[in-house]
Amino acid sequence: MSEKITAAIGDKQIIIESGKLAKQADGAVTVQMGETIVIVAAVAATKAKEGQDFFPLTVDYREKAAAAGKFPGGYFKREGRPTEKEILTCRLTDRPIRPLFPKGWYNEVQVQTVLLSADGENDPDILSIVGASAALMVSDIPWAGPLGAARIGRIGGKFVANPTHAEQAESDLDLVYVGNEKDIVMYEGAAKEISEADFSAALKFAQEAIQPIIAAQKELVAKVGKKKREITLKIVPDEILADAKALAGDRFVPALLLPGKLNREAACNAIKNEVGEKLVAKYGAEKVTPFVINDAFYYIQKEAVRKLILESGKRLDGRNFEQVRPISSEVSILPRAHGSALFARGETQAVSLVTLGTGDDTQEFDSYTGGSNEKKFILHYNFPNFSVGETGRISGPGRREIGHGALAERSIESMIPTANYPYTIRVTSEIMESNGSTSMASVCGGTLALLDAGVPMIRPVAGISVGICTEYSGNTISKYQLLTDIIGWEDAYCDMDCKIAGTEKGITGFQLDLKLKGLPHAIMDIAVEKARIARLAILAEMAKTIAEPRKDISKYAPRITTLKINPEKIGAIIGPGGKNIKRLVEESGCEIDIEDDGTVNIFSVSAEGMKIAVDAITGCTAEAEIGKIYRGKVVTVKEFGAFVEFLPGKDGLVHISELANFRVKNTEDICKVGDDITVKCLGVDEKGRVRLSRKAAMEDRDKEAAAAEAPKA
Repeated sequence: MSEKITAAIGDKQIIIESGKLAKQADGAVTVQMGETIVIVAAVAATKAKEGQDFFPLTVDYREKAAAAGKFPGGYFKREGRPTEKEILTCRLTDRPIRPLFPKGWYNEVQVQTVLLSADGENDPDILSIVGASAALMVSDIPWAGPLGAARIGRIGGKFVANPTHAEQAESDLDLVYVGNEKDIVMYEGAAKEISEADFSAALKFAQEAIQPIIAAQKELVAKVGKKKREITLKIVPDEILADAKALAGDRFVPALLLPGKLNREAACNAIKNEVGEKLVAKYGAEKVTPFVINDAFYYIQKEAVRKLILESGKRLDGRNFEQVRPISSEVSILPRAHGSALFARGETQAVSLVTLGTGDDTQEFDSYTGGSNEKKFILHYNFPNFSVGETGRISGPGRREIGHGALAERSIESMIPTANYPYTIRVTSEIMESNGSTSMASVCGGTLALLDAGVPMIRPVAGISVGICTEYSGNTISKYQLLTDIIGWEDAYCDMDCKIAGTEKGITGFQLDLKLKGLPHAIMDIAVEKARIARLAILAEMAKTIAEPRKDISKYAPRITTLKINPEKIGAIIGPGGKNIKRLVEESGCEIDIEDDGTVNIFSVSAEGMKIAVDAITGCTAEAEIGKIYRGKVVTVKEFGAFVEFLPGKDGLVHISELANFRVKNTEDICKVGDDITVKCLGVDEKGRVRLSRKAAMEDRDKEAAAAEAPKA
């Protein structure tokens, strides 16, 4: 028997139903807003795989073309590998639910979302998050929910919950917020230089907005929820953990405080290997497995790092808690890229390259859920194994790479005037070294490379990550320390990665990941302010390298000339079957984009080719001017005169009486087909027919010559 619960979020209704579909899953719900519907199903394995030493959670989100009444694009009329939008929604769904599973429980869990109906107005990503929470809540899977989620926009200064795509186009904020009954759990999004105070107000508005969703899930659980299953946690035996601590002694503290990431790792691994061998000798390899050793020393190192921070007031690399690591940067480091930069912050290093392209380079994609289906600004992020001194599988971009690239892209995008900038822009961020927040390094490096490329950014953008180390008393944080510009082990062993990017005026991009079940808003306000202070310091350092866009673009980038023509002339440029435009592209070597409003963008790396294209298009679209002299070619000879092509594709008649200043008996006595002659426009009749005169052109030429020879007074 199915149950249906409705929750009101602003002026929208969200309907959650369970018990109708996917009844063999451990938990399944459909979630509906407007006519957009998703189904979310959760299943957990009954036992962990042999030797499993991590929590294998898979979250998947897929859009079906049929949900929007469409066919998939491309040759194969079936959905294939996940799109970037699907991968980003997977991450949005995964990140808030992951910390709420029991620590030490290693049964495989899969949470799958399928888009069943898309109305083109309401984005299903929020429904996927809500559905994941609801499916886990009604299931027998152990999970510490519920969570509520909402998208928050700001239109005309007022916050709006779950705006439609049309409303979002008018918004200066795109905040995806996830929380529990009282605290923040996750957020992500972009803004157009929103102030820290307004950002904090948006978070608080979102916290209130999600409460009906949380209440609805509790109501649904009361009606159809299953009893949670009994589980067995895989943890290190107390006696082995105690012995590991005793054998390690206090050696971890000096090892953790060594300068340099690789030195710290090597010193800590040496202690782990030595103590691990002693534990195996004492308890045997069956009891002291690699999992036991790794888990024990993760716990020991984590405890040591947190004690250093909370009790001794020390960070691993010796900085104070608000200090940003040393920054260095260069631009124009690569000769053939249209713009390039190297940005380093401590042991995090990114090389960014900018490529300027034409309209043909715009990224197009299927859009079943509404919103834009193309991008003129693209940022791609790559994270090779060598950046952390490791080997591993080499493959295409994974979810992490796509997520980090999307964060950097939306952080910069609002500062690029894409609406009236004719180039398509691609930034690639190649991570050379990683020890904390490479996505924010990509924002900084990408900005420097864009300025180097001459892209007219409104203002430079920088980003930084803020972490937190907490101590709990019951369910309440009793002690904490915020950490500006976290390094890798502060991310791994502490509780938060809060990334905020922006300009000197405000915030443009943000993303929060927590290992906690939630974070109070009061602490988040302090973290946001620390990020602002650090961001301004980073922007000042970046300005020492390059402060504004270069006036000229790279000699290897395509030059652009923009012409405005009468839209009625577009057909003349293109020609029958594209004949004219194809010939012009071949002759000039240019790329020519023609828009419906008559805007013509001509791209060329050759000045000569640009001139050929500009002259041809200008001539093809020009109108005859009465009294103007033209140089034309005779295309037809008749008894009554000659037709002369005086503009590309445009002919005019030179009557036999206008061929010379004497009586002409035969047209061919004066000109033949193919001859170049000079003519003057005498007039254009109501049907657009042009009258030309060779005689008048010759008279004007003789007058000019006489005037030039006359003595000057």
